[in-house]
Amino acid sequence: MTADVTVTRDITAAPEVLWNLISDLPRMGEWSPENTGGSWTGGATGAAVGAKFVGSNSNGKKSWKTTCMVSECASPRTFAFEVASGPVKVARWGYSIEPTATGSRVTETWLDRRAWLIKKLGKPFSGVADRASFNRAGMEETLRKLAEHAESS
Repeated sequence: MTADVTVTRDITAAPEVLWNLISDLPRMGEWSPENTGGSWTGGATGAAVGAKFVGSNSNGKKSWKTTCMVSECASPRTFAFEVASGPVKVARWGYSIEPTATGSRVTETWLDRRAWLIKKLGKPFSGVADRASFNRAGMEETLRKLAEHAESS
């Protein structure tokens, strides 16, 4: 069984501005409460389908890294990446950006791809028992911070 969480926010900024911020994965730690950033790997220097990225995450005293691969990259409308921890699938994160009369509507989506055993080990490894609720709150904060940054630029 999978869990989907989707959060949407209207932001007074052009789709291109928002897509450039969202697709710059090393900067994700500026808006995310859990992701602290990371780095492109395997020769990648930016967003492109197939580009790989190592993400750094922390929650309280817990910290961990994940391997990510960009799976969708269509400027300025969609951006998505698959997350794994070694060979174990973790999640799919996706962003869609729609132009509006006042800027853009950004939708962030999380799809849980963890097997049941990995879900059970979530709390000891990340400090989070209810990942869907935790991610919803984090996604709301991420989009709020993204809006603050984009609207002040």
